[in-house]
Amino acid sequence: MSRISGLFSPYDVAAVPARVESMLQVLPGSIVSCTNGGNGALGWKGHRTGTGGAGMHEGLYLAIDGRILNARELRTGMGEVPDGDLALLVALYRRHGFEGMLERLVGDFAVAIYEPNEGVLSLGRDRFGVKPLYYSELSGGGFAFASQPRALLALGIQPDINRGFAARFVGLHYRTFDNAPEESPYAHIRQLPAAHWVRLAPGGVRQCRPYWTLTPQPEWTGDEEALAERYRELLMKSVSRRVNAAERPAFTLSGGLDSSSVLCCSSVIQNRKQVAFSSVYVDPTYDEREEIKDVVVERVSEWVPVELDDEIDIFGIVSDMVRVHDEPVATATWLSHHLLSRIVAERGHTALFGGLGGDELNAGEYEYFPMYFADLRVRGQEELLAREVDAWARHHDHPIHRKNRQVAEQMMAGMVDLQKPGRCLPNLERMLRYADAVRADYFDLGEFAPVMDAPFPSYLKNRTYQDMLRETLPCCLRAEDRQCTAVGLEHFDPFLDHELVEFMFRVPGQLQIRDGVTKQLLRRAMRGVLPEPTRTRVKKTGWNAPAHRWFGGPALSALRDMVTSDRFRNHGVFDPVRVLALIDDHVRILESGTNQENHMMFLWQVLNVSLWLDGVHAAPQNSGGA
Repeated sequence: MSRISGLFSPYDVAAVPARVESMLQVLPGSIVSCTNGGNGALGWKGHRTGTGGAGMHEGLYLAIDGRILNARELRTGMGEVPDGDLALLVALYRRHGFEGMLERLVGDFAVAIYEPNEGVLSLGRDRFGVKPLYYSELSGGGFAFASQPRALLALGIQPDINRGFAARFVGLHYRTFDNAPEESPYAHIRQLPAAHWVRLAPGGVRQCRPYWTLTPQPEWTGDEEALAERYRELLMKSVSRRVNAAERPAFTLSGGLDSSSVLCCSSVIQNRKQVAFSSVYVDPTYDEREEIKDVVVERVSEWVPVELDDEIDIFGIVSDMVRVHDEPVATATWLSHHLLSRIVAERGHTALFGGLGGDELNAGEYEYFPMYFADLRVRGQEELLAREVDAWARHHDHPIHRKNRQVAEQMMAGMVDLQKPGRCLPNLERMLRYADAVRADYFDLGEFAPVMDAPFPSYLKNRTYQDMLRETLPCCLRAEDRQCTAVGLEHFDPFLDHELVEFMFRVPGQLQIRDGVTKQLLRRAMRGVLPEPTRTRVKKTGWNAPAHRWFGGPALSALRDMVTSDRFRNHGVFDPVRVLALIDDHVRILESGTNQENHMMFLWQVLNVSLWLDGVHAAPQNSGGA
């Protein structure tokens, strides 16, 4: 719920503090602290104290967005260290250097430390990128950083669009948007990747490298019950660290295991029921009221359903979201979260807990099944593979997305390289489905080849690793951060604790998926914590939203008007003829009621990118070019 920014320039040093203040003005928050020295200044802005700050200690200038959750443990044995995260950071920096400092921190943070004598700025970001951080080298010399692009744009950095990002956002699947984690939506602004630090020095000398990564370790071989108990201990520890740091917490609650586990663990730790908020829908497709009720009865003191009907002002809401985000928003689910966050803040809560990371950590996505199947095949476990495929089909067959042995073989053939254990392949059919909606003279998506990381000899582990660092998680964390911070909420995701993640990446696949059911070890760990109907539920609705309903009636007419407008065409990104054809096909699918996937995700992406480009191109341009 806070933001940081800074500027360091060898020219017009006297103007630097005022320019940093102008950066802070465009960021959310009501409390400001700034410090300056040498040829630079940095600042912090937030909604309340205690969640970061900026200042000078022992000749160092520093700022932090977020919290150090293991501060008490770190202070043990360090002698006399003044109170506060800033003083602790300086003490760690003096002892261990910047990278060594980051390696010892537990928490969700973005941190900046400036050495005025050397003119060196070091920036660091937490292991999973819960807190954002961007930076730019300035044309006249020097560099600037901020928690959001808008603060850098306020300096006069040109808002030229990163064409690759815009093209991917329109024409590819949302999993590709963050494949290059060092990029931002803007051509002249870079994003610091999760678990990385960068050193910026005079003359533009830059060093950017990771300080933490997941590496292959021997899989656990102990008793399953003992492993489940250890999992429970680590998850409880992670929840405890965060909920004890929160002043007035609230919890998102869906029908799945992840958010339910976080809420119920907190209820056990604090020995009281919690306040929960849920997105629910008039349309039954993604409504989870029935699945939520057991947790509400056992662990919730107040449940607030935030209901959305089929006719919402999708243009108005998305316009507001794009303004908050400084970029298009990945999926329609975040519209529901956007509205929910505002209601949470209006009711006086200061922190919002969620289950992000749980699917990746516990092999909870449906597409993890073929990865597990492939692991069994390369190990020669064909009998077990046949049983698992049959159980998968029995539990999860769907009239559109069929599940059977033939489909399992097709999925393995298209999603993994069976000749190279652990090597996952991009789903080209899904990835390129809408590539022809982007004009070839704007960006050639045919040349796009996503980076597919493969540090592990397991397909399942590599797929979940990919999702955590390059696909599903980054865009979700960014959306959660923007929306919570905009209304003054801290946000916590206890599954993203590196000790817990390191433990889970040593768990064998058979303890993740078994008998056609995902999240096996989590289910076992949550005995006595989750209500039994929740803990044992196999079917998964998934955290989604009925965008297929939202793109109808007046919204559909407005979408057609947008696509046929001169402004839409002049953006140069879209092929309007192809986009109109997909709108027509979307209507045909919905009206016919056929078992066929509609185009709601694509329409969401087109609307978001178009409204974002409208805002960027309408903004006054600063010819100074900071």
